Amino acid sequence: MEAVRSYRYHVEYLTQQYSMTEQKLWFASTIVGLVMCRIAYGITKLTSLLYFKGYAKLTKMEQIEWNNRGFSTIHAIVVSAASIYLLFISDLFYNNDQDEPIILRSSFLSNFILGVSVGYFLSDLAMIFWHYPSLGGKEYILHHGFSMTAIGVSLYSSEAQIYVYMILLSEITTPFVNARWYLDLAGLKRSKAYLINGIALFFGWLVARIILFIFYFAHVHLHYDEVTKVKPATFYCLFTVPSLLTFMNVYWFWRIARGCTKTLSKRQDD
Repeated sequence: MEAVRSYRYHVEYLTQQYSMTEQKLWFASTIVGLVMCRIAYGITKLTSLLYFKGYAKLTKMEQIEWNNRGFSTIHAIVVSAASIYLLFISDLFYNNDQDEPIILRSSFLSNFILGVSVGYFLSDLAMIFWHYPSLGGKEYILHHGFSMTAIGVSLYSSEAQIYVYMILLSEITTPFVNARWYLDLAGLKRSKAYLINGIALFFGWLVARIILFIFYFAHVHLHYDEVTKVKPATFYCLFTVPSLLTFMNVYWFWRIARGCTKTLSKRQDD
């Protein structure tokens, strides 16, 4: 009996130590995300002053948004690359030899990237609130709030990370959104680069934010027996957050399609 009690205490101690290590990782990765955003903001400002003559002529608010979109682009590149690696290259979610269901799998890298992403959303939300509504209105607050909630729940529970990375992969469209804004502000709205970027944004959004979300819901349906194994908070996030983001994505896609149609019509008239 004493041996059983000793073993139980030993297991509880190891579990507690592991939990503390995970919490330190979450905190450290979130700090990394915050610092990354601050560094990217500064680098964007410095390089823009050195290499873009028009930057100094922008208003203070335009310069702030210019720099803000700089760290937004870097975050999008980082999480998109991580999502592609974890979903398609790593065996984390595709190694069938593992006994653990894919919805319950996580790794040091997957947890770290999610923490970095939380740091980004915190940084961007802070700037949006501070400069409200110049950097974005209620739709941006809702988008960031939903995204951060889903990521935070998945990070805390180490559940459903395969689905979180499916959603994060949609960030691959962000560099095109930012490039469109940069080109417009630079007075290049009628340039060939603006047209090519607009077409890339249209098809990128169609694939990453419409078709991918359809695949997401189909995958959840096919693996519903595994989905029921997660904690209640994770379960509800799997359905509510992607559903709300889908409505927003469809609305923005309609606006993108309308913008592309107008741009192409004007070019045909010319």
